Amino acid sequence: MHCLQKLLCLLLLDSALSSYSEDQCSWRGSGLSQEAGSVEQISFHCAEGSLEWLYPAGALRLSLFPRLPTGTTGRETRRRVTACIKSSGSFRGAQIYLERDGILELLLSEAEAALQPRVRCFSWLPKEKVALFLQATLHRDISRRIAAFRYELRGNWNARFSWPSRNLSMEDAGSCRPCNNTEILMAVCTSDFVIRGNIRTVSNNAELQESIISVSATRIHRQKSALFQPVGKSGKSAGSIRTLLRCGVKPGPGSFLFTGWLHFGEAWLSCAPRYKDFRHIYEDARQAHENPCEVLLD
Repeated sequence: MHCLQKLLCLLLLDSALSSYSEDQCSWRGSGLSQEAGSVEQISFHCAEGSLEWLYPAGALRLSLFPRLPTGTTGRETRRRVTACIKSSGSFRGAQIYLERDGILELLLSEAEAALQPRVRCFSWLPKEKVALFLQATLHRDISRRIAAFRYELRGNWNARFSWPSRNLSMEDAGSCRPCNNTEILMAVCTSDFVIRGNIRTVSNNAELQESIISVSATRIHRQKSALFQPVGKSGKSAGSIRTLLRCGVKPGPGSFLFTGWLHFGEAWLSCAPRYKDFRHIYEDARQAHENPCEVLLD
């Protein structure tokens, strides 16, 4: 009798936990509240959010409907939508599949996610039908199993980074080639952060295939969140920017203009010309009336 009462309490508790956020950006629920063999349908309509599935059982089908900028017509509507998911450090109890036109393809296995948080990205055209399908894995004890991840969607992530349409990880995306003049000017106008500064150190993480650039900022032109904050008595701002390990970034002297974008709250590098080179590029474009935006120079 005690066991039955305990199970009933868990069912009632986890039914109460199944909920959307008010703006349908996030979901938290339990497999204990699902009928055996059922597939729960969930829809997200935000650019970012999270999912937390307690005691996974059965399956979830997650449809992603990002709100693209209003008034986009013509070629804009044909741009691919890119989504990335990042598993939690304690991801257990499920596998994630990408469903494209009714065909399932493994996106993230339980074994991979159990080793460390993983990022997987995929893209699709607005008229294509895609969804994420979470299938619970069989375990005798599901009491400590939680399948959780964060997601991000973009209508046009970044012109510098051509995200693949298949389920590839961060190290498979992007480009290490130097930016040309046009890309530099556009990056300064459109990036999530634009920081003038110096490279302090570069540390490499072979396991994640990432390099972390420690930067001392001399001027913050723009940042969407507090990536660079004052440190110590000097009051100078500092922060870190990530890039792919295979790009082979090395510490060097001189002042750079770092631009890039946010990915799961972390700064990722796009273009980083030397500041003196950027000044020449900007001045030449200004004289030719080809600047996409105005930048305050020193």
